[in-house]
Amino acid sequence: MGVPALGWLLVQPGVARFSRVCSYDRAGYGWSEVGPKPRTSLQIAKELKVLLDSSGEKGPYILVGHSFGGYNVRMFNALYPSDVAGIVLVEAEHGDEEKRIDALLPAAVNAEEEKHDRRAVAVDRVLTPLSLHLGVERLMTTPGWGADRSFPRDFREELLYLQARTDAAGSAEAKAESASWDEVRSAGNVGDRPLIVLTAGHPYLPDPLLTKEEMDQEKRVWINGLQAEEARLSTRAKQIVVADSGHMIPFERPDSVVSAIHEVWAASRQK
Repeated sequence: MGVPALGWLLVQPGVARFSRVCSYDRAGYGWSEVGPKPRTSLQIAKELKVLLDSSGEKGPYILVGHSFGGYNVRMFNALYPSDVAGIVLVEAEHGDEEKRIDALLPAAVNAEEEKHDRRAVAVDRVLTPLSLHLGVERLMTTPGWGADRSFPRDFREELLYLQARTDAAGSAEAKAESASWDEVRSAGNVGDRPLIVLTAGHPYLPDPLLTKEEMDQEKRVWINGLQAEEARLSTRAKQIVVADSGHMIPFERPDSVVSAIHEVWAASRQK
C-alpha cells in the first residue's frame, strides 16, 4: 500500500532468470488511471484478472504479494483458483494485528498511541494538499524503508516522484482496509497450493512508548502468531523468517524473495 510497481525492481531481475515475471501498478498507482471506489481487495482482484486476460498473459500464475498485496493475492485465489499455481506472501498483512497487539499493551500506552495517530492525521490533512500543490512533497518524501542512497539515483528519484503521485490511491485503499479484511477472511484457505510466508525478523520500528519487553511481545505475536497463522492457509506451506530484515523485505533482502518464488515455482512444476 503506497508503493508503486517500481518497488519490485530489485526482485524482478532475479526471478526473470528462471521464469517470465510481471509486476503492475494497481489503479491509481504509478501511471495507472484511477479506479472505482471502494478500493477493496475484491475490486482489486477483479481488475487484476481483467488486466491479465487483456494483456494475453497465460496462467496459471504464481502470485506474490507484499504487505497489503497479500490481501489481494488471497482474494484473487478465491475468485480464480484455476489461475493460481502457487503463492508467496511477503510480510503480508493480517487484519487482527492491531487488536492482538493492543491487547498486550497497557491502556495508557494505547491511549497515547491513539492520541498521536489522531494528531498526525490532522496535520497531514492540512499540509499534504499544500505540499503537493507546491511540489514540495516529492522533495520531502523519504521512503525510510530501504530506498536510501545506496540505490541508483534514477531509481530513488522515480520512486519518490511516483510515491507522491499515488498518495490518494493508498489513502483510498487504507479507508477500505477493514472491508478488504472481511472479504479476505471470508475467502478461506488456499488448499494444497505451494505457499511460502516470508516474515521479517524485525517487523516493528523502536517505539519510545514501549519497554523492551513489550516490544519483544509485539514481535512474538507477529512472527509466531499472526504470520504463523498465514502459513497454515495451505497444506503445502512453510514460514521463513528473514532474521535481518524489517517490513520492506523486497528492498532490504530481495534475494530472499527471489529464493522463495523459485521454491514455489519449482514445487508448482513438480505438481
